[in-house]
Amino acid sequence: MSGEADGPEGRVRRFATIWSRAIFPVTATSLTRAEFELQLVPLARRLRDALLERVFDSGEGQAVGAALIGTHCTDPEALSRTLDCVDAYLVLYCGEEGRQEELRARSARLQHAVAAGFAAALRERTLSEQEAISRAALNARSVVAEALHASEARFRAVFHGAAIGIGIADLTGTVLEVNDALIRMFGGLENQLRGRNVAEWTHPDDSPHVWKLYEELVRGEREHYRVEKAFYRPDGTVLWTNLTVSLLRDADGVPQYQLALMEDTTERRLLNLRLRYEATHDALTGLPNRTLFFERLEKALAAGDGARFGLCYLDLDGFKTVNDSLGHAAGDRLLVEVADRLQSCATAPGEMVARLGGDEFVALTTGRDTETEVDELAGRIMHALSTPIRVEGRELTVRGSIGIVEGPAGERGAAEVLRSADITMYRAKSAGGNRFELADPEADARAITRHGLTTALPAALERGEFFIEYQPLVHLGDGSVRGAEALVRWLHPQHGVIGPDRFIPLAEHTGLIVPLGRWVLEESVRQARTWEARHADAGPLRVNVNLSPMQLTHPGLVSDTVEILERAGLEPGALCLEVTESALIGADDDLLKPLRRLAEMGVDIALDDFGTGYSNLANLRRLPVSILKLDRSFTQGMQHFPADPVDLKIVEGIVSLAHSLDLAVTVEGVETGAQADQLRELGCDTAQGWYYARPGPPDRLHELALADATS
Repeated sequence: MSGEADGPEGRVRRFATIWSRAIFPVTATSLTRAEFELQLVPLARRLRDALLERVFDSGEGQAVGAALIGTHCTDPEALSRTLDCVDAYLVLYCGEEGRQEELRARSARLQHAVAAGFAAALRERTLSEQEAISRAALNARSVVAEALHASEARFRAVFHGAAIGIGIADLTGTVLEVNDALIRMFGGLENQLRGRNVAEWTHPDDSPHVWKLYEELVRGEREHYRVEKAFYRPDGTVLWTNLTVSLLRDADGVPQYQLALMEDTTERRLLNLRLRYEATHDALTGLPNRTLFFERLEKALAAGDGARFGLCYLDLDGFKTVNDSLGHAAGDRLLVEVADRLQSCATAPGEMVARLGGDEFVALTTGRDTETEVDELAGRIMHALSTPIRVEGRELTVRGSIGIVEGPAGERGAAEVLRSADITMYRAKSAGGNRFELADPEADARAITRHGLTTALPAALERGEFFIEYQPLVHLGDGSVRGAEALVRWLHPQHGVIGPDRFIPLAEHTGLIVPLGRWVLEESVRQARTWEARHADAGPLRVNVNLSPMQLTHPGLVSDTVEILERAGLEPGALCLEVTESALIGADDDLLKPLRRLAEMGVDIALDDFGTGYSNLANLRRLPVSILKLDRSFTQGMQHFPADPVDLKIVEGIVSLAHSLDLAVTVEGVETGAQADQLRELGCDTAQGWYYARPGPPDRLHELALADATS
């Protein structure tokens, strides 16, 4: 049972329970609250489905709003409480991990759809009631001709007791009769209504279609029409109504009167406007929010030929520090002040500022000369932020990074434009911040590819998309193969083979380098054991495996290595772990302790890329290393004869120092025979590079080793 309660259906029912408790007190129903809650469960389920659908459908929200009217939730307070529940609890109970920001924006749109459906259904219900009254009034007029005294009393009861406004006018438009409800709508003065002509009640918001319908009705060409129409009250305020006008005919079918039925919708309209404002504006700053910004951006991108747009995407630098040090209340006050300053920067026609969330803001400019305008807008924003902001007695310096996207309308969608601006903003931030950068399609493509590779890494490891190539390590004295360095590759489904220089930094950034490094170690050790078993006559072959700085600090490094060696049945001496010099510069004893334990077991430790980290050579004595791997930069000057004498002296000194410390020397990047000869004369022990072999499959190493054994 507990599993069901915690499942999707259980969460929907908990949301329905909260919802029913909120609106049951303002619902005109004979049901108990529990019975009423059962009616809300399918509606809650529809809201949940609409929230999570891949493509948002406002019709589902409108249907739920209309269904509320069917459950007798006709009080506007029921709508207000419903919207509060959807805002506070729908994403909480029915959302999905990783989509919170998207679902919050979708929840706001869903609230607007529910309000629209509720208002439309309530209007239809009211109009049905109006038609019933209209028919009653028409019948009453008909009965007047047959039985004047009896029908007059009945008509007056309906006419004056009606809750909606009723007026009767002749075919010229002169008002003959008005009921009490209509008098109240117009301020309570009957003499301001009776005797006036309906043509006097025009309003600037009237559609020309309204008066066209009126003319058709008085000519007898239509029986009735319904419109939404505004009227001016005597005090100058505006009355909004749902207006139904019907034509009354005599017994012979000749038009005689007009009957107008009016429902006062002013408060409902104001409620809808308020709901619309709340759904499209940020509660903290009052700026347009993501929803309204996307509406404006999509409109700008759909403009005609010749139209352009410019977008500034702003993210505050170091805002998290303000929240962490001064608290979220201070951070909120800072955001409000930033919003005010941004608003003052975008006051020209076609410009707007919005808050996307957190400390991210956007400024949009449209027109035909946005190439210049957007740069000026970004400059105004940077200038506005340059003045410190005073919060809680402290003056805070505000810095921001801005990504700018500008171009012609109609070529890109809103999501693509915002993504490009976001990428450009992070490029400005990575360049030091407090600056703005222009979008670069090539940089965008690289960032998108990098992001795609980052998100694909975990699944790639699970699907077995990684493989290992091995580059031989050759003894310079006799030319024999002594082992190989394991080099991991990624066979990507779309991009083909990807080298480690592209995905290893991403794996380190995401933390995936630990499981990936363990997999490489397992595969390399297993391969070394295979070499040992199949080619014992070729001599022992050592495998070199690279360790990243993150792996060095992982608490399971030693235990994992021991377990992998024991499970494969490989002696520790057949394994060499390569650690970059930069990772060990200034390393304390805690970092060196795991390496010392591995070295004591017999595992070789190689100091990789030696000579690039500017380390103190005296530190070599305290490092648990047995091999120095000279960086390929030392071999560049040896490609041609005669070699650079400075390079020769440096390498000779390093080799002499290493040997005096009982360290072997391996050289990377050997590409020519001249380099190999020079390194052999200088006393280097082993080498690797394209001169000997490029990285390749493990079987090729067997062939090289056997060839050495038989030569």
